[in-house]
Amino acid sequence: MSLPTAIESGFTGLREASRTLRSLSSKSKNDLLLALAERVARSEALLLEANLEDLTRLPADTASAFRDRLTLNPQRLAGMVESLRQVAALPDPVGEVVEDRTLANGLHLRRVRAPLGVVFMIFESRPNVVLEAFSLAFKTGNAIALRGGSDSKSTAGALYGIIRDTLLQQSLSANSFYGMMDYDRALVEELLGRKDLIDIVVPRGGERLIEFVEKTAVMPIIKNDRGLCHTYVDDEADLAMAVRIVTNAKTQRPGVCNSLETALVHRKVASQVLPELYKATLSAGLEWRCDDESKAVLEKSFGAQTKIKAASSKDWDTEHLDQIMNCKIVAGLDEAIAHIEKHGSRHSEAIVTKNEARARRFQSDIDAAAVYWNASTR
Repeated sequence: MSLPTAIESGFTGLREASRTLRSLSSKSKNDLLLALAERVARSEALLLEANLEDLTRLPADTASAFRDRLTLNPQRLAGMVESLRQVAALPDPVGEVVEDRTLANGLHLRRVRAPLGVVFMIFESRPNVVLEAFSLAFKTGNAIALRGGSDSKSTAGALYGIIRDTLLQQSLSANSFYGMMDYDRALVEELLGRKDLIDIVVPRGGERLIEFVEKTAVMPIIKNDRGLCHTYVDDEADLAMAVRIVTNAKTQRPGVCNSLETALVHRKVASQVLPELYKATLSAGLEWRCDDESKAVLEKSFGAQTKIKAASSKDWDTEHLDQIMNCKIVAGLDEAIAHIEKHGSRHSEAIVTKNEARARRFQSDIDAAAVYWNASTR
């Protein structure tokens, strides 16, 4: 199939704008992002109304975690505004010299950071992604096209309009950004074959989306993986701290990729920490999926409970994204690391301990994008 004229034109405009963005001054980029932050802050009522339209369209049986990912409120909007200001405050990477040397034959080499060109991000239904993706692309001198899920079309459409208007108000080309409002999947498949229009594709979402892009795209891909995250509570942990950290990591916002899925607890402290953790998570309605040993510890304190279930082998590899937590008792650091290496997604992992040597070993041995010591994966 061929692309509709409007989409072909939008991506052609991105290609043209990307050449101008390469040389845009840091001040112009930062001024735009700060102006956008102010515009979003002033548009709270408009954005909440658009978001309510999206939420109202959701089927009644929509999973609570999905509904949460889609939902905006004043606090989340304030966070989106703050993220724009934080990106504006970052150093401009364009033109940064990362290597400068002279070869033995006298040839002088410099390696300099430069924009990628045209970025196509496909995301699902988290509205904050619109501003995060645009701000990071714009700051780094890249033109970007965004295609979200149809569930967030009203919210995304409102944000797209705010971005375009702000670009024009700052006397910048609106062609440096393109928000797709046509949700035909066939169009995405067609675009993923157009390396003349797109330099990099970024899928941000679940496994099915990422697998689809991996199989279809002819241009390079920058992808995330699912967020199957763990926290290991060591026998030398501050147990009160461990309860706070695990509770936050699991219950604060379970539907996002850096929320906790599995708690690993040292056998020596399990009988102390698990009952306290169970009580701390009661108000969230957390469902526990336990190995035999942790299930026995909890049932000794609380009896048989519908919220305490036996874990299946599948649970250790499942990103629940809900108020469900796996729990396993381990003999120590070696077993915790082995479990994470087998089942983790290399996203975010944490250890709670007062023993610095164990913490440093955990951080060096675990292969993940973020490895925390005495901090929540959130």
